[in-house]
Amino acid sequence: MLWELIYSAKSIFSPLNVFKYITFRSTYALVTALIVSLIIGPWLIEKLRILKFGQTIKEYGPQRHFEKKGTPTMGGVLIVISVLVAVLMWGTIYNVFVFITLLSMLLFGFIGFVDDYIKVVKKDPDGLRARVKFPLQLLFALFISTLIYTASGKNAGILQVPFFKKMYPDLGIFYIVFSTLVITATTNAVNLTDGLDGLAIVPFALCMAAYSLISYLVGHSKFASYLQIFHFPQSAELTVLCAAFVGAAIGFLWFNAHPAEVFMGDTGSLAIGAALGTVAVLTKHELLLPIFGGIFVIETLSVVIQVGYFKLTGGKRVFKMAPLHHHFEQEGIPESKIIIRFWIISFMFMLIGLSTLKIR
Repeated sequence: MLWELIYSAKSIFSPLNVFKYITFRSTYALVTALIVSLIIGPWLIEKLRILKFGQTIKEYGPQRHFEKKGTPTMGGVLIVISVLVAVLMWGTIYNVFVFITLLSMLLFGFIGFVDDYIKVVKKDPDGLRARVKFPLQLLFALFISTLIYTASGKNAGILQVPFFKKMYPDLGIFYIVFSTLVITATTNAVNLTDGLDGLAIVPFALCMAAYSLISYLVGHSKFASYLQIFHFPQSAELTVLCAAFVGAAIGFLWFNAHPAEVFMGDTGSLAIGAALGTVAVLTKHELLLPIFGGIFVIETLSVVIQVGYFKLTGGKRVFKMAPLHHHFEQEGIPESKIIIRFWIISFMFMLIGLSTLKIR
């Protein structure tokens, strides 16, 4: 938004013409979000500490996590603020795709905020009950999916299948149901992964970096035609938004790296998970999300397998503890080593996902 005011003076000072380029604005959106995070991060952490918004630890959690009890949580607010500031400066907030993504982030961030509030203020480690939390997630995801379907035009219900040039199944109105499940599943997958210092934020940043590139390609008619992918001009501005998320994520990692000074809480994990799922749907590359976010998928599957096997066998377990990162903790692997290895795997998943743009 601010960039438009500067750009309007291009007739007076021609170098200001650079502000119209999405690549330029994306770069500075990333830098801005990063700087905002670094500036307000210490202040926010201190405020959370004063308010005694500290992390609660469940009794059945890993024993080594009890030393983290009391660490400031709800740090996801830092990510949300950084993204909003960067987009207001370098993005186009009235772009329908950008608006929908920000709305998704705020709606799910609200659910996370209520959940965290119950945990830290009401001293209830279980937070918002699943019977309330999950239906509310579905309701918000359904609302966002309906907006996406309405805004996407004639190709609204079509899926683009990785590795295939001409496979475009049309789900029609049922695409709303499909995208609702994508957004809800992504939100909860990121939430499940956020169990160690910095574990979820780096895979998220890598996913958003990948979708920043995809948004640019989808929004560019020549690149979209060359790669034989759907072209949505509105997607171009998502490049700036995704870059802002990358910058905010890196800035948050500064404080969330092991040993963490702050946790994002459900306020952050639900907000960024919803934003990631929404961007994937808007760019028509939602089927690449399980590849880009392979770590999120693995973590979620470990929980599903653990719970399912436990019920079927009457109490037996596949893993020592789920999600999977807790299993490795129980094996005695140092937390920092688990985190970095998961980051490496996430980077590999991102490269594999991007390769599908040419392998068709």
